[in-house]
Amino acid sequence: MPSVLFVYTSANKTLTGGQTGWYLPEAAHPYYVLAPHVDIDFAAPAGPNPPVDEGSIKAFEKDEESVKFMNDETVKSKFAKAKKLSEVNAKDYDAIFYVGGHGPVIDLPFDDVNSKLISDVWQNGKIVSAVCHGPAALINGVDADGKSIFAGRKFTGFSNKEEELSGGGKSIPFLLEDKIIGLGGKFEKAAEPWGVKVIVDGRLITGQNPASAQAVGEALLKALQ
Repeated sequence: MPSVLFVYTSANKTLTGGQTGWYLPEAAHPYYVLAPHVDIDFAAPAGPNPPVDEGSIKAFEKDEESVKFMNDETVKSKFAKAKKLSEVNAKDYDAIFYVGGHGPVIDLPFDDVNSKLISDVWQNGKIVSAVCHGPAALINGVDADGKSIFAGRKFTGFSNKEEELSGGGKSIPFLLEDKIIGLGGKFEKAAEPWGVKVIVDGRLITGQNPASAQAVGEALLKALQ
């Protein structure tokens, strides 16, 4: 059975002091697509019980899978046993998946252990995937020649327009779309904000926003089969 590492943020505050963390449906929806078919471990910079964005619990309180995820005993156990990124061996996994939320833009891009993990996974020929703000965590991942894993590749993620509409731009250190275009990535997005968009460019799989989370899980599962 293939193995996937879900990576979460350990950040619980934005630059403006608001509560943040990982965004609930962006973990829940891919998890339930993948869980019947792959082994899943959880990890975060600080290890166990990474903080969830409380706003996402409220926003998705009527979303069946999000509610199930928060009450799932298997999921609770995975969170309680979540590895520190420093304890992760890239060779143990066939794919790595970054859950979004503003939190991942706060800590993961600036975490050297995280950058090495992404680079190791990529250089081992494995799959790197992320949804919404998750691609921000990947900005320091490089190939064997030291080039960004985004260079010359198509990607998607939370767009500048969506950031503007949600009013979150001041709470994070950079805009994902601009930053990754600056690394040589070719940004694509849904025709309308909040629309579903998933890009598969070789071993790089990205989704635009919360609505794209299930489709990212499906794309990742297909790539692993």
